Parts: sequence; C-alpha cells; structure tokens
Amino acid sequence: MNNSNFLYDSPIGLIAIHATGDHIDSILFANSGRGPVVDKAEIKNVKTTLPIIQNCVTQLEEYFEGKRKDFDFNFLQSGTAFQEKIWNELTHIPYGRTISYLELSKRIGNVKAIRAVGTTNGKNQLCIVVPCHRVIGSSGSLVGYGGELWRKKWLLEHEAKFANGVQVLF
Repeated sequence: MNNSNFLYDSPIGLIAIHATGDHIDSILFANSGRGPVVDKAEIKNVKTTLPIIQNCVTQLEEYFEGKRKDFDFNFLQSGTAFQEKIWNELTHIPYGRTISYLELSKRIGNVKAIRAVGTTNGKNQLCIVVPCHRVIGSSGSLVGYGGELWRKKWLLEHEAKFANGVQVLF
C-alpha cells in the first residue's frame, strides 16, 4: 500500500496531507500543536504524482477560493464506533453553519456525552473536510480547535462570506 505525504501552503498556513493507498487519512495544520512540525522551506515546487493527493489539494484550493462547499475525494478516518459516529455527524453540518457541542450530542442521541463529543471532535484528523471547526460553545463562543482558534474563526468567517454562493462584501 502506498503512503504519501504532501505539504499544502494554504491561505491560513501549511497543511500536512497524508494518503494511504487510495484515500486521504490525515489533513492537519502543520506547526499547530496537533500537526507535524515543518519548515516552509520543506515545500517542493513540484506537484505530487499521487492522484488522490492532487485531487485533495485541488478541492482544498477550491474551498479556499469560495468555490467548494463539500469534498468528494476518498477519505477515511478510523476510530471507535462512537468516534466514527461523531465524525460522520460532523459531515452533516452545512457549510456556513455552526452547531454547539450540546447540539452535536443530541444529534447522536446521547446528551450526556457532551465531554466525550468534545474530546472526539478534537481528535479529528481530517480538518476542514470533516468540519469540526463548525462546532462552537453553547454560548456561541469559539472554543476548542486543534488547529488554533484564530484558524477556526477564519474558517467560519470564510464560510459565512461564501455560504449563499455569492461572496458577501460587507
């Protein structure tokens, strides 16, 4: 099985992408505490030849340009049944919208699991694609994001700007 790594220089910092075989299994912000520690000098001026990574990067570029709201490349994130249930539910939060950790707990049918939901959200290995950044505190506050809170804020503002298919200027 082929393993491949790629660094994507996004508008909000380096993103480390890892593919195994025909799927992406990790998209993490580099140098954020959760992602790998890398130097921008490590970026090569060549495109990866692995089609799954090329497709992932193309779709991330479209996302950052405001042209993509959903991702359709193969991705896989393994965990416990509970974790996979949470991660799956995250993919149902619409682009440009947010929900609270409490609401996420209700959606999976276990309101008492709010802390476990938060912990699982923090273990998401597929940032942006499995949109854990769309989960906020019950008060509307930005809390808990492994890619750093300033990126969470940026992502939410970016999505709000393009949510209706048209860039909002004011």
